[in-house]
Amino acid sequence: MEDLGKLISTRIDKINTIRGMGVNPFPYNYDVADFSKEIKDDFDSCNTDNETFRPVSAAGRIMSVRLMGKAAFCTIKDKKGQIQLYVAQKNIGEKDYELFKLLDIGDIIGVKGIVKKTQVGEITIYADSITLLTKNIRPLPIVKEKDGEVFDAFADKELRYRNRHLDLIVTHGVKETFEKRVKIIKNVKSILDSKEFMEVETPVLLPIYGGASARPFTTHHNTLDMQLYLRISIEPYLKRLIVGGIDRVYEIGKCFRNEGMDRTHNPEFTMLELYQAYADYNDMMDLTEELFEDSCRMLYGKAEVEFDGNKIDLKRPWKRLKMNDAIKEYAKMDVEAMSEEEMKAAIKHKGGEIKGAFVRGLAINEIFELYVEEHLIQPVFITHQPLETTPLCKVDYEDERYLQRFELFINGNEYANAYSESNDPVFQRKTLYEQSLRRDVDEEAAPMDENFVQAIETGMPPTGGLGIGIDRMVMLLTGERSIRDVLLFPTMKPEK
Repeated sequence: MEDLGKLISTRIDKINTIRGMGVNPFPYNYDVADFSKEIKDDFDSCNTDNETFRPVSAAGRIMSVRLMGKAAFCTIKDKKGQIQLYVAQKNIGEKDYELFKLLDIGDIIGVKGIVKKTQVGEITIYADSITLLTKNIRPLPIVKEKDGEVFDAFADKELRYRNRHLDLIVTHGVKETFEKRVKIIKNVKSILDSKEFMEVETPVLLPIYGGASARPFTTHHNTLDMQLYLRISIEPYLKRLIVGGIDRVYEIGKCFRNEGMDRTHNPEFTMLELYQAYADYNDMMDLTEELFEDSCRMLYGKAEVEFDGNKIDLKRPWKRLKMNDAIKEYAKMDVEAMSEEEMKAAIKHKGGEIKGAFVRGLAINEIFELYVEEHLIQPVFITHQPLETTPLCKVDYEDERYLQRFELFINGNEYANAYSESNDPVFQRKTLYEQSLRRDVDEEAAPMDENFVQAIETGMPPTGGLGIGIDRMVMLLTGERSIRDVLLFPTMKPEK
C-alpha cells in the first residue's frame, strides 16, 4: 500500500507539472473520427504498399510506452482494439514531446497523424499532434506478454469481479463476452417481437412474492409502513396481462432470490419470462429451440458450441424425455414401482433430503436431481414432472399425477422451465393454498396470493408459459463456466 501511495503521489506531482506547462490535463472534449479496427482494415484494403494513408484522428488509453530518446512507440486501446503510435519530437514539437514524456500507462490521449507501416510491417499512426485527455493517477494492473501470449494478467478473479473497470481494460476477451451478451438479448427480443409478443415492465417490489420456490429478499416501505419483497419471478403479473387480453407478452428483467451462490447462481439474475394465449408447453418447446439455435447461429454462423469440454449441438429438434423414463435410463430405477422406504434410501444414499412429510412426487423429483441431471449433456426437454412440484401447471390429460411441464437441460444444468399454465381457478386456489401450508417446513414455499387467484377467476385463456435464465444462456453461448463472468457486477462479499 505504501508503494501504491508513492506512485499516486508521483502522478499527482506530474499533474501539477503539466498544469505548470499551461496544459489542462482534463480537457472537455476531443474530435474522435477514427478507431483502431477501421484504421487497420482500411489500410489493408487499400493495399498501399506503405504509401502514406489518409490522416486520422483517434483517441485511447495508453497500454504500453517505449521511449527512445527523441522518439517513442506507444500503444493505445480504444473501444474497438489497439493500435501503435509513433511519436517523434521532430513531428509534434519539443514542448509537446516533453509533455508526452510525462505520460504514464493508463493515461488517455488523443492523436492526429498519418498511417503507415513500420519496417517490421506493423500498421502505425505517425503522430502530428498528441493531446492529453485524462491523466491517470492509479496504476493499472501489470500484464505480461511473451510471443503475443498473456501469461501473467490480472489473474485474481475476485479482484477482477470487484474491479470490472480494470478487468475490461487489461483482460483480453472480457469486453467481447459482454458484447455477445447484448447481441443475444437483442436477438431474443427480435424473434419475440417478430412473433407479435409485447414487451412490458412489471413491478420488482411486491407485497406478496410467488411464481417460484425461493426465499425472497425483504425490505420496508416507510411511508406505507409495510413489508415488501423483491420479486423471485416475473410470472404473476404477466399472467394478469394475459387475463387482460394481451395475448402474447414478455419481459426480460431482474429477479432476486435469497439463496446460496455457486458457479450458476447469483442472488440477482436476469430472466426472460413469456406467455402466449391459446398455446401449450409443446409450443414453448418449439420456441425455446428457436431462441437458442438462432442465437447461436447469429453469433457463430452454426448451431454448435463447445462448453466445458463438450460439443453441444443446438440444431433442432431436441430430445424429449419424461422424467420417470429419464430416471429409468440413467439411474436404472423404476420410481413408480418403488416403495416409500426404497425412495428414502435412494435419496439418502446420494446425500439428499426430503423436507417435512414424505411426498411421493417431491421424492421423485429429488431422485431425478440427484441421479440424472449430471448426465444430460446434449439438449433435452425433461417433461411430465410430478404434480406436487408446482401448483401453477396443468396436469397431463393422460395421467393426472404428472404435469404438462418441461425443464430444458444442457450440460447437466437447467436452462428453461415451461408449463401449460393452469387456468382452472378452483384447482389453482387449491394448489396454491396447499403450497402455502408447507411454509412451516419449507421456507422456499410461497404464500397465498389472493389477488393473483382472483385474476385467474376472471378467466384466463389456455396459455403456454416459458422462463429462460438469460445469464445461463449467455454462459452456454459464450463458453463461460461461471455466472460471474457474464455479469458485469456480480454480488460480492464486502472487502475487509
